[in-house]
Amino acid sequence: MALKYKCLILDHDDTAVKSTPEIHYPSFIEALKNLRPNERTITLKEFVGYCFNPGFTSLCKDIIKFTDEELQHQQEVWKKYTESTVPDFYEMFTETIQEFKKQGGIVTVVSHSERSRIERDYSIHCGFLPDAIFGWELPEHQRKPHSYPIKEILKRFNLQESEALMLDDLKPGLEMAKSCNVDFAAAGWSHSIPEIKEQMKRESKYYFETVAQFSHLILCK
Repeated sequence: MALKYKCLILDHDDTAVKSTPEIHYPSFIEALKNLRPNERTITLKEFVGYCFNPGFTSLCKDIIKFTDEELQHQQEVWKKYTESTVPDFYEMFTETIQEFKKQGGIVTVVSHSERSRIERDYSIHCGFLPDAIFGWELPEHQRKPHSYPIKEILKRFNLQESEALMLDDLKPGLEMAKSCNVDFAAAGWSHSIPEIKEQMKRESKYYFETVAQFSHLILCK
């Protein structure tokens, strides 16, 4: 049986790997305490909410209002955490992607993690590298939620919009997919905030509570 989609466009953090509680949130809080020791910290729930809307970049630039120097420090603290911690993939995710690849599918990643970290995680847990990666190392106008990564993937692999599926847990991925007329699936297995769950259910073509549900769709089980 042919695959339902020829290409997967996968988010990484909190879609493939369990990274926000272990890496992104604690590193952000450490940087915030270093830079703004007299300001109130933010909770994990608040952090996830801001990353959902308006997004992590806007959280740093528009809400916290980090200067360029402060942004650099935040990135340095974040890199220290990402270098020292290899996050686990969600249960069944590795097996699902391996089988999709085995059946001839194209696996790509569009993430706010760096390419080197994504390659490390896939090498360790999946035994292969994605066919294309668009990460944080790109210029801002080429990162998610901008349309460049998806348009480049479609062009590079000679795909129609209907042949690709974007999987992400947050709104920037949803917005990117919509801007490119690509089907979007929400990774609900990492959601804990009811408001996020409801909005993603409402606006996504697919909403998956479990990796097993996602696997059933893409592998045509």
